[in-house]
Amino acid sequence: MKRIPAKSTSATKGHELVSSLQSRFVAGLEKLAGELGSAQRFSPVEWFRDEGVHGGGIRYETADGDLFGRGSVNVSQVHYDDNPQKKLGSASAISTIIHPVNALAPSVHIHISWTEMKDGSGYWRMMADLNPSNDNVADKNTFLSALQEAAPTQFAEAEQQGDRYFYIPALNRHRGIAHFYLENYATDNAEADYQLARAVGEAAIDTYLDILGRTLKSGAVATDAEKAAQLAYHTLYLFQVLTLDRGTTTGLLVHDQNDVGIMGSIPAYVDRDLLRSWVDRMQPPQHQLLNALVAALPDSTPALVDTEVKRRLAAVVRNHYRAHPEAIDMQASGNTVPPTVRNHS
Repeated sequence: MKRIPAKSTSATKGHELVSSLQSRFVAGLEKLAGELGSAQRFSPVEWFRDEGVHGGGIRYETADGDLFGRGSVNVSQVHYDDNPQKKLGSASAISTIIHPVNALAPSVHIHISWTEMKDGSGYWRMMADLNPSNDNVADKNTFLSALQEAAPTQFAEAEQQGDRYFYIPALNRHRGIAHFYLENYATDNAEADYQLARAVGEAAIDTYLDILGRTLKSGAVATDAEKAAQLAYHTLYLFQVLTLDRGTTTGLLVHDQNDVGIMGSIPAYVDRDLLRSWVDRMQPPQHQLLNALVAALPDSTPALVDTEVKRRLAAVVRNHYRAHPEAIDMQASGNTVPPTVRNHS
């Protein structure tokens, strides 16, 4: 089986960019692991969209190691070059999440994508957010400063959109402490837009590697309270991703050929009882979604989210929004809502 790439020059260029970011991040993470004397590495997993006819992707993943509880660096490209009925030409993206084992080391999420329509128009989506279990103001300032340097003109808008997107109304808090988000970004200067996407991706990756390395090389050991805070935060992370994150939901609604990859952002362990305690805070019909998510988890404390559980959770989300399509409007958004599902229809 072979992945057939998109034909357009801009799609090729976009895919080359996100692939270079993937290589940069995986190499940096494995270099850090080697410096710390860890044998943990990332393994490639390939997936195919319609047996490769419409593309697919490759992700580098790791789990249950001494440094990373979960880590996924996924690059994909899907396209409809052979289908003139589709509005979407292609979409090329990197989406990555790293959850360190050490409760003092923050998680990170980074997403850079280029979407191209059949009419020749296109736009970028750029996201980078720092997600610690135990807040560190210095890390927050370092991360945001790097992104501001990478995108000085766009930074104020990106931070505002990020804070809006990653706010969790039911819990009256944000998911992380530093949020950068540009949606549907395109100007009259395509090359400048491309260079901005590169700069944001490289700044987020390099700065996170510096923060992670500094934390892990310090030898600091988390207390029991800090470890408990990590489990609670990982539970919140699952809650936000599966009830509010529009990217996750639309990915699951578009196709079912990469469910495990789409669910790569879910931490290894969550607190099932804590998750259940938030059901009464949900507006209808989202309380039904959360009840079903709780039921899909193992009845244990903490609950392990393994590959089979990821598949169950993906099915719960997909089935819920097929039954309640109006509930998609209750999900997070920046200044605009990307027409992802409509583009693929």
